[in-house]
Amino acid sequence: MNKERIDTMSGHSKWHNIAKRKGANDAKKAKIFTKIGREMAIAIKEGGSPNPDINGRLRDVIAKAKANNMPNDNIKRMLDKYSGANGNVDYEAINYEGYGVGGVAVIVETLTDNRNRTAADVRHLLDKFGAGMGATGCVGWQFDQKGVMIVDREELDKDEDEVMMLALDAGAEDFQADEQTFTIYTSPADFGTVREALEGQG
Repeated sequence: MNKERIDTMSGHSKWHNIAKRKGANDAKKAKIFTKIGREMAIAIKEGGSPNPDINGRLRDVIAKAKANNMPNDNIKRMLDKYSGANGNVDYEAINYEGYGVGGVAVIVETLTDNRNRTAADVRHLLDKFGAGMGATGCVGWQFDQKGVMIVDREELDKDEDEVMMLALDAGAEDFQADEQTFTIYTSPADFGTVREALEGQG
């Protein structure tokens, strides 16, 4: 009798742990999908079209969504939402500059539908955990914006030299390799072109 009770409790505990872990994973995935959805909104707004065939930035965001296992139905729903088919939420991209712990330079990239609320939130966080928010341009000169692609070595049947040459021929700016991955750097404007060229090479 005691043995049966222990087994039952053990089974319940296992189910509870799995359910808890699945809930945490689902919440994490939902957060990523929401962020990608906002990036789609910005890409449509700045690219001028909800058609990925003529909007390169949107095409890159859709590729990012697929890389994060976002279902096609979700992608279509977000495209409809942000292209105005089901109402339009007006997001904008705003960067804030300031100083973090120990005076480290920080740029906070945001997507927001409420500029005033976001500015207040960022100012509060930098004041609480860092040295505060600065004026536009106060730290931006210390940063370069880059497109970054990380490729798993195990997924390729090509060696390091071959991948490096393909990346450079496609328009990449830099290439680094370690034991597990190849990292390819591009200018932000060339990211989509380089990605598509490399995908075309397998």
